[in-house]
Amino acid sequence: MEIIHEFTLHFALGETFPVGTGPFGTRSVGTVGDGWARGERINGTLVGPSADWALLGSDGYAQIDVRAQIRTDDGANLYVHYTGSLPLTDAVMGALLGGGETKYGDADWFTHVRIESGAEEYQWVNRTLFVGQGRGVSGAIEYDICRLA
Repeated sequence: MEIIHEFTLHFALGETFPVGTGPFGTRSVGTVGDGWARGERINGTLVGPSADWALLGSDGYAQIDVRAQIRTDDGANLYVHYTGSLPLTDAVMGALLGGGETKYGDADWFTHVRIESGAEEYQWVNRTLFVGQGRGVSGAIEYDICRLA
């Protein structure tokens, strides 16, 4: 099995809407701002509504649930959905709040990524397993998205 870098996903953090504490933890919804995807086969910009429906646990981790759309440079639309755990360390929180940056590997920030498309030239994404590793970049988020082959 190989892990092959497919693209980098970068987006600014938008407005946050705290829902409050419920039966599963503290829910917060954060909108996604402007962003882009850059790679050998997938290049484009984020379009449409996008957000993270995060659940903040008492264990110091956020369970993330992000949904976004990429319009590729050749006009196709890709739906991206990823989930994972994000440790809410001081470094990560500083980067998310705009006051710092983390490097890949600074935190156990991993995601399972699902990509869907109806475009003929992107049918391969519907059958591919993707994983991502994230980092905070001064008020933005960046992921290296890799496929398993």
